[in-house]
Amino acid sequence: MPEGHTIHRLAADHSELFGGRPVRASSPQGKFADGAALIDGQVLEHAEAHGKHLFLGFPATGWVHVHLGLFGKVGLGPAPAPPPTETVRLRLAAKEAYADLRGPTACALITDDEKQAVHDRLGPDPLRPSDDGDRAWARVSRSRTSVAALLLDQKVVAGVGNVYRAEVLFRHGVDPYRAGRDLSRAEWDAIWADLVALMREGVRNNRIDTVRPEHTPEAMGRPPRVDDHGGEVYVYRRHRQPCHICGGEVRTADLANRNLFWCPNCQRP
Repeated sequence: MPEGHTIHRLAADHSELFGGRPVRASSPQGKFADGAALIDGQVLEHAEAHGKHLFLGFPATGWVHVHLGLFGKVGLGPAPAPPPTETVRLRLAAKEAYADLRGPTACALITDDEKQAVHDRLGPDPLRPSDDGDRAWARVSRSRTSVAALLLDQKVVAGVGNVYRAEVLFRHGVDPYRAGRDLSRAEWDAIWADLVALMREGVRNNRIDTVRPEHTPEAMGRPPRVDDHGGEVYVYRRHRQPCHICGGEVRTADLANRNLFWCPNCQRP
């Protein structure tokens, strides 16, 4: 599932490519035909993200709410757009570019109140300038749940997924099984600040890189990572490989229905 930086990048791309101009909208797949007909020819005035939710604002009609889920993808390209395939849920097209949405968990036309209801059930997002870690800390500091599970709970922190969870806990030497209430406020503030920095970098580069300069392949004289997810990481999907810091074996286990990755030596209880 795409993490929050991907959705914020998509919001920025939609603003750049389609913002302030009328767009043609269609649903070749047919599942969003009524919604597409309503926004066809309308001006896209806003595009924003909150966690893993994308909102495209057409003031005369409402908001297109998109959640990509596990299988959703957005393809962007220059005009002229090629003939769409039958898997395209929503195509937006303008003079210079087009965007094809395929396989989302959600794609619906919603009202302002319905949009606000989505925001209300989400936690603070490290990439939203108006958000900070205080509201998340209020829940984390009272919880017996592991910090690794809390970081994936979108009601606690919006936008963090499996990669950022594993990597930020490693970077701060935090045992993923440690209860939220056993973190200090200083530890949480450092984790939040690091998420803000790492995810902003993810938006800029459109990929996740979490290793510090002294641990890059060039600095360490090691081969670069080869993985479908790209980016240099410490522990994510590195099960049984040596830790870049201590040389110990990276481990994996199931936690909160996702594969957790951590280094037992660097993240001691």
